[in-house]
Order: sequence, then C-alpha cells, then structure tokens
Amino acid sequence: MAGIDLDLKHLPELGSKTDYRIGAIGAGFIMRDVQLAAYDEAGFDVVAIASRTPEHARSCAERWGIGRVYETWRELLDDPEVEILDIAYPPDRQLGIVREAVEHADHIKGILAQKPLATTLEDAAEIVRLCEEAGVVLGVNQNMRYDQSMRALKTLLDRGYLGEPVVAQIVMHARPHWQDFLRGLDRLAMLNMSIHHLDIFRFLFGDPERILASVREDPSIGFEHADGMAFYILEYAGGLRAVSIDNCFTWTDHGIEWRVEGTEGVARGTIGWPDYPEGSPSTVDFTTKRQPGYWFLPRWEERWFPQAFIGTMGQLMRALEEGSEPEISGRDNLRTMALVEAAYRSVAEGRAVRLDEVGTKEATGGSA
Repeated sequence: MAGIDLDLKHLPELGSKTDYRIGAIGAGFIMRDVQLAAYDEAGFDVVAIASRTPEHARSCAERWGIGRVYETWRELLDDPEVEILDIAYPPDRQLGIVREAVEHADHIKGILAQKPLATTLEDAAEIVRLCEEAGVVLGVNQNMRYDQSMRALKTLLDRGYLGEPVVAQIVMHARPHWQDFLRGLDRLAMLNMSIHHLDIFRFLFGDPERILASVREDPSIGFEHADGMAFYILEYAGGLRAVSIDNCFTWTDHGIEWRVEGTEGVARGTIGWPDYPEGSPSTVDFTTKRQPGYWFLPRWEERWFPQAFIGTMGQLMRALEEGSEPEISGRDNLRTMALVEAAYRSVAEGRAVRLDEVGTKEATGGSA
C-alpha cells in the first residue's frame, strides 16, 4: 500500500563481529533447548559449558558440539578463551557468579545474565556496580524485547502509524514452566513471568509514573507461594494506561495476546510461545488512518523461541564491537527491576506506587 512500509524491522541488527567466544553457565531448559539452538542457528561460537549438574553439561556439549565441559562454573571462569560469559542460573545465584567473574575481567569482556537479574533490586544494583567497576559489559536476557511482534510494534510506534498511544494491553493465559529452584523463594509470578511484560511496556513506551498491582495464589501449584497470578496497571504521565492480566493458572486455550490503540491506528497480535516446542511465529495486525479501512497482516517465519535469543546475545556482541551500551544493559534493567519492586510494594500496601519511590537513586533515577 502506498505510504506504508511493511518492512517492520522485526529482526535484530547484528554487528559485523559475531565470533566472540562464549562460555555457557547452565544447562537447563532455557539454555539447552532455546539459547544454544539460537546460537547454533546464528553461528555463534560457544566454546565451553558448565552446569550445577555436570552430566547435563556433557549432554548439552554433545548435542550442540561444544568443545569443553567443566565440572564447575568456577573452572569455566578460568578458561582464557572465554570472552563472553552467558549465565542461565537461578536469580538468587547470579550475583555470586558475577562477583567471581569480574575478577577475570582480563579475558571476560562481556556478561549476558538471565532475567530476572536477581531476586531483589539491591542485588541487581550490586551486579551492575561490579561489572561497571571492572569494565565488563553487562547485558540482560530480557528476550521478549526481541520477540518479532514486539520489534514490529516498536517500529509502528516509532513511525507514528498508531499516533499517540492511548491504551495498551497484554492478556496471558499460559502455564509457565516453573522451575524447581523457585521453591522456597517468596516471589513467583511477577518476578519470573510478569517481568517480561513490565519490561516490554518500558521498551515500547518508556517508564511509567505509577503501578497498581494485585495478585493471588495459583491453587494448582504444589508449593507455597504468594503471587501465582498477577494483574496490574501502569499509569503514564501523558495519560497512557498499560494493563496486563498474567493468568498462570489456566489449563486450556493457552495463549498470549496483545493490543495497542492510538490516536491514529490500532495494532494487535499474539506471542508464539505457549505452544513450544511445536512452535508458531508471533503475529501482528495493524490498521492506520494513513490507509483507512484496511488491516495490514505482515507475517514471518521466525519465532520468539528460539530466534529472539539471537537478538539478546547479538546486542551484547554489537555493544562490545562498538564500545557502546547494550540495548538491554544492566543499568537499563535496573529500571525494570525497580518496576517489579514497585509492583510488589503496591500489593503489600494496597495502593498505586510511584516508580521513584522504590530502591536506590542509582536504580530509579529518583529519590531513595
């Protein structure tokens, strides 16, 4: 259609140097079946791997052709060929790994840390401080930012096809793969699942002023927890309201749908994750007053799982090559962690909480 560019930039822009040598720490589902599959497709060079369970690391190495397997992650840190450390470990253990890794900064140039970066804002801020002081470039694996429909939506917003955003929503009916390491932690849905949606709202629209959140237990979960499901509203200074329903209880009709309505157009779509491993691409449909009366339906073959993970590692590699901040830097991710913290405070206090009320000045840019 005239005047509408359907190249929506749904794929990441990789740098010219993608042969940095990667050392992987972790061999669970997200590393074994998703990240390493993405790296294999992109031709990234994973040279070593370690895991809490060495036989899992050996199985991954055999499956993906990784040359060296270490019995512990501490041994992997001593491998002088490792330039990028890729950590896919429980969030309460990432700080300890980073603390030791930065002592090897002479050969470790960058770290890609799994989301959530930590279980608390304070620990996340400490990870950022350690990396900055050691001169190690830190990226965070907030992989929904590289979901293809989210990249396309960001392009639509940046081009003004939707005008001024008025309302945005995400509705998720999907049971997450709650890992065993979450047993015993006092935070579940918002820290480990809603963090995707909180971060994506920030990616699309910037930081909100306030958040109002509500949670309840999931009666189908067999371990003690507080927030099995989460419901929240982000309030923006310009009037935008972003709303999410994160229903982790559902046992049928799994799916994640999103919608953004603006003064000049509407976009809607789906996230192609819940039917993994069979998989399906995410989608976007949009209509705009620039071409009234017509819905555009661009489509692609790539998927959130695994192809989005090419983007999260690729943005760190590009930052190393260019000497710049990663698109998903540790410092930027502190704002997402602060939003998570504000959501939990909202639940505890039964009120809307301003983003600048929580955490440290370093994390929020506001008062402590």
